[in-house]
Amino acid sequence: MPLPLEGIRVIDMTVVWAGPFGAALLSDLGAEVFRVESVQRWDANIRLPGNPDGMRAHGGSPAEGATPWETSGNFNSVGRNRRSVTMDLTREEGRQVFYKLAAKCDVFIENNSPDVVHGLGINYEILKQHNPGLIMVSLAAFGATGPYRHFRAYGANMEAVVGHALLRGYADTDPTHNTNVFFADACAGATSAFGILSALYHRTKTGKGQYIDMAQAENVAHSLSQALMDYSMNGRVQTTLGNRDPARAPQGVYRCTGEDNWMTLSVGTDEEFRSLCEVIGRPELAKDPRYASSIERYRNQDDLDAAISEWAISQDQYAAFHALQAKGVPASPILNIGQVYDDPHLKARGMWQSVTHPVAGTYDYLKPPISHMSETPLQYWRHAPTLGQDNEYVYKELLGYSDAEYQEFVDTQHAGTTFINVRPGQAERRYVPPTRTPSS
Repeated sequence: MPLPLEGIRVIDMTVVWAGPFGAALLSDLGAEVFRVESVQRWDANIRLPGNPDGMRAHGGSPAEGATPWETSGNFNSVGRNRRSVTMDLTREEGRQVFYKLAAKCDVFIENNSPDVVHGLGINYEILKQHNPGLIMVSLAAFGATGPYRHFRAYGANMEAVVGHALLRGYADTDPTHNTNVFFADACAGATSAFGILSALYHRTKTGKGQYIDMAQAENVAHSLSQALMDYSMNGRVQTTLGNRDPARAPQGVYRCTGEDNWMTLSVGTDEEFRSLCEVIGRPELAKDPRYASSIERYRNQDDLDAAISEWAISQDQYAAFHALQAKGVPASPILNIGQVYDDPHLKARGMWQSVTHPVAGTYDYLKPPISHMSETPLQYWRHAPTLGQDNEYVYKELLGYSDAEYQEFVDTQHAGTTFINVRPGQAERRYVPPTRTPSS
């Protein structure tokens, strides 16, 4: 069955999580996505460390004798459904190959610092000369303009700049206790895919490509719209709330029976509160004037937490979850990863798909997040590519290079299927062309 983006071609030169996730959404929808990589540079930001301990720490499963960059759990998940082609963009011949590829593609997505694409000669002003209809999206941390445009950052840095780090945590702790969430990346990936789809639609009406300058920091700031507007309208600087909410009470996390088992609930109405009191066996609390309204419940939430905790500690987390939901109280168990994997609802929804990778082996992977489309259901249709797996297809079939020309690219280490003299922790070693002796 044809997928929504079949016929659309995308160049993917992304790193870490944000850009790769955006490209994954496009490939899930059927776009032919070409991941451009370099055999001259180990991309530890996406294919991750090349030693067994480092691979395991990042979710990989290093196989005996395997090339380590093919066993990254991160890349083999987010790199799904696309092709890999290698070229060295630091050389003029490499840039010419890239220009030919850009001329045959619809989209170019990248999330490097602006200096990278400018330094390589592949910014939008140059690429649109080769393809006026090209859509390029750049997911730089702070955007392509402004005083921070040259700065490099990860999710923690971007979230800190827009105020998220001081709003996440507990009232009795400081930001050093905050966990690494980095959801700025996933947010940026999803928004970039939406922006690309919008630009493709615009192109169908006008025939014009365009450049999308999407700063990841600005994008994730929208998840803080209440706090930002509170300051704009009221001059108040919000602080950490822990597990609580300014408008819903009680709301929190409560320990259940067993080892490290927890549940969470959130009450927003008087009716929900009466139902909660009934479930925990404390109906008298619903008549207590200290809890007569959401405002009063918020002011006296410590006492409510104590009552709920006393009940929850004797409850199985799943049983408590079902009992509260049966009475209309928003609640859920807090699951560890093993429990998530075995959760009956997620299994019934088909959240997992078994995928065989030629190097990493066969494992269950998360299916695409919008896999449940009635007419065009999405899934893994291709495992994450091995390095340079699609070189011959791209160079010969798509770009029209001859066998001899392609072999010259391989011989000069411009293209290949393994990293050249590069190991994690080593300085980068560039290819030096051999001295040619004139033929007699």
